[in-house]
Amino acid sequence: MTHTVGRYLGTRLAQIGLRHHFAVAGDYNLVLLDQLLETPDMKQVYCCNELNCGFSAEGYARANGAGAAVVTFSVGALSALNAIGGAYAENLPVILISGAPNSNDIGSGHILHHTIGLPEYGYQLEIAKRLTCAAVSITSAEEAPVLIDHAIRTALREKKPAYIEIACNVSAAPCSAPGPVSALLRDVPSDPETLEAAVAASVDFLAARKKVSLLIGSKLRAAGAEEAALQLGRTLSCAVATMAAAKSFYPENDPHYIGTYWGDASGAGVREIMDWSDGIVALAPVFNDYSTAGWTAWPRGENVLLAEPNHVHVNGCTFDGIHLKDYLAALSQRLSGEITRPDTLKEFQRVVRPSAPVAAAAPGDRLVRAEMARQIAQLITPQTTVLAETGDSWFNALRMALPGGARVELEMQWGHIGWSVPATFGYAVGAPERRIITMVGDGSFQLTAQEVAQMVRLKLPVIIFLVNNRGYTIEVEIHDGPYNNIKNWDYAGLMSAFNAEDGKGLGLRATTGGELSDAIARALKNEEGPTLIECQIERDDCTSELISWGRRVAAANARPPRKAD
Repeated sequence: MTHTVGRYLGTRLAQIGLRHHFAVAGDYNLVLLDQLLETPDMKQVYCCNELNCGFSAEGYARANGAGAAVVTFSVGALSALNAIGGAYAENLPVILISGAPNSNDIGSGHILHHTIGLPEYGYQLEIAKRLTCAAVSITSAEEAPVLIDHAIRTALREKKPAYIEIACNVSAAPCSAPGPVSALLRDVPSDPETLEAAVAASVDFLAARKKVSLLIGSKLRAAGAEEAALQLGRTLSCAVATMAAAKSFYPENDPHYIGTYWGDASGAGVREIMDWSDGIVALAPVFNDYSTAGWTAWPRGENVLLAEPNHVHVNGCTFDGIHLKDYLAALSQRLSGEITRPDTLKEFQRVVRPSAPVAAAAPGDRLVRAEMARQIAQLITPQTTVLAETGDSWFNALRMALPGGARVELEMQWGHIGWSVPATFGYAVGAPERRIITMVGDGSFQLTAQEVAQMVRLKLPVIIFLVNNRGYTIEVEIHDGPYNNIKNWDYAGLMSAFNAEDGKGLGLRATTGGELSDAIARALKNEEGPTLIECQIERDDCTSELISWGRRVAAANARPPRKAD
């Protein structure tokens, strides 16, 4: 088969493990979409708009390791770049592919549609460069293979998004065939001498401290170091906590796991143990204003060993050019049988008693947040993934005890409300074997609701718990005002519109605990489409953690400007 630029791209995407790519059609990418349709074993999945397309690819990358979105020039790509910014922030290799104007128009002085009305079309590439680890523009078939490989290779290596722009008249042009995929997957190994020095310094750090805790950060997955972190926790026998955005990155059924560390919103006893520790080993953390609860829970200083995906900082020295998984494996091997630090785990077990299970509410009682969360938690199995939207859904998810194998997905660095609906779509496409549960607020849902229609289209049996409390509750707890009130929708009724003449989605409403229980039972039987359960609760019914966290974030936002010297 003769290779074209589009077929070359499709082959490379399939070779790195993509079974699907997401797309929104536009005249600049139509020929490219035709070429991609010819890729064996890879399906084209359509989205309602380009923002959702980008977030769908981002969700797919969470399930599958990488994702791809195909959009048209300017009017499409500029919308999708919002989601690509999220993929960059969340360390996910999403390949954004944009059709572009005919190569003959470059430098011609022509003003084209879908542009800003100037005869220069490079602005999109320049914007993409700021939001990706690699951005290329392809205007000739001869250079396409090298540029495509560069973009994909860099995305996989850096665990960041990349951008590929292809002129519309080049997509079907013949080009050379791709070589072995190993050219895209190879990585630079850790420097042996630096690795040895980092491990030696880390052993000295641990030997000098008795009360050691392990803190798991959200970049651990991108570093491919989850198994290595688990081994280190077991080797040290110390207390292990996760940061909020890293929930489920360390198995919660492991005996060393103590809960979430998040300032005032921490799990019971977790902050106290972390504060008591004389040594914290922080693995791939992101310390921002959200994750530190307004800078009130930020471990730093000489008692912190900071291990990032590609470098380690310990005892005042930085060791660069080493992979986190290599470092953790070597450190565990060096420590094994020589150094253990169980004091923090023993102290946690001494002072913290298991919390009593939340009692079920009477079936006829008005639905409240606690009863909603209790019933959702009962659905979680080792094969479940929970996608929790920005807002109180974060805190509801963090309260849930997870069996081994269960996953929680958050978008805490980018924090784009509405992320969860298209991300759920993409995740469900990428992991059809898992039970997918989404918790989303009504305000967030209104931003990206259309993608539920695509769940109907593909008959994806996801369960969406939509919290209808008539407003942006997370914003209320940070800073309230009339702008936090939204127009109410008939959310359950939307499913009829999405179903149209052939859909099998269910739209249900729960105002009591009994109604929610019945709705969940119906959802579990619906294998031919999504089920949206509208949970109606009072506006001020939220977790205590959201209230505490919101107060801290508000205080951080309200800091006055520094006075000039």
